[in-house]
Amino acid sequence: MPIDLSVIGKELTPMEYVYQPRDVMLYALGVGAGERPEELKFIYENGLQVLPTMGVIPPFPALMGLISVEGININPVMILHGEQYLEVRRHPIPTSGKLISKPRIANVYDKTKGALIELEVDTVDESGEVIFYNVFGVFVRGEGGFGGERGPEPGNEPPDREPDKVVEEKTLPIQAAIYRLSGDYNPLHIDPNIAKLAGYERPILHGLCTFGFAARAVLREYCDYDVTKFKAIKVRFSRHVFPGETIVTEMWKEADDKVIIRCKTAERGEYCLTNAAVWLNV
Repeated sequence: MPIDLSVIGKELTPMEYVYQPRDVMLYALGVGAGERPEELKFIYENGLQVLPTMGVIPPFPALMGLISVEGININPVMILHGEQYLEVRRHPIPTSGKLISKPRIANVYDKTKGALIELEVDTVDESGEVIFYNVFGVFVRGEGGFGGERGPEPGNEPPDREPDKVVEEKTLPIQAAIYRLSGDYNPLHIDPNIAKLAGYERPILHGLCTFGFAARAVLREYCDYDVTKFKAIKVRFSRHVFPGETIVTEMWKEADDKVIIRCKTAERGEYCLTNAAVWLNV
């Protein structure tokens, strides 16, 4: 098998991320913030605050860093970003500074049709305090069936009732073009020719952009835009979204500190985020 299980526990090279208020505002615009008055604080330097989901940006390069790890001999074309967990460990999130992300391979699971590599990342400030904790779930097509552990079930299934809250928000036709400026330059999201080669009729939106839209819906409906109430979010990326489509975020309040969420496109009715939840600080 191209993935040697001895890579579990292996640490990748730490990554530095230096950012300014401009980067904070650009990220917020990339995930659709700014149309509502309550969101001005995410895109304006006067009283600027950081959207919690920006925590995925500093460690994101670790995803592609996997292919350079000795013991992982995989075709990058076969890699899919399957799942994401983000936990904000410190509020308020600084609006500028230097952060260091420290990735390590936590698990390799056998999903039969593929392998799921879990990449854990602590992102710390210059004092060493953890600001963000991420787990990237990387699905490698065609690398399953090696007899390894299957891993935990995804969970976070919606209850059998109508959603407690629903937010519909239309993305911009240039949404992916904006979001990519925060660091994910995969041409799949902007080049029509690359998108067609990958089997799509046109470029698709970044999964982590949809992730940001969903988190903003919860921030609006259950946090009154108080970012300190936002603790963590976990999602599974199920389907794609095309820029310009409407993201419908369905929400179920399952506990004081937990909201189950699910997202679909209004235009095609396909669920793009599933097995998802947001945890709140209460």
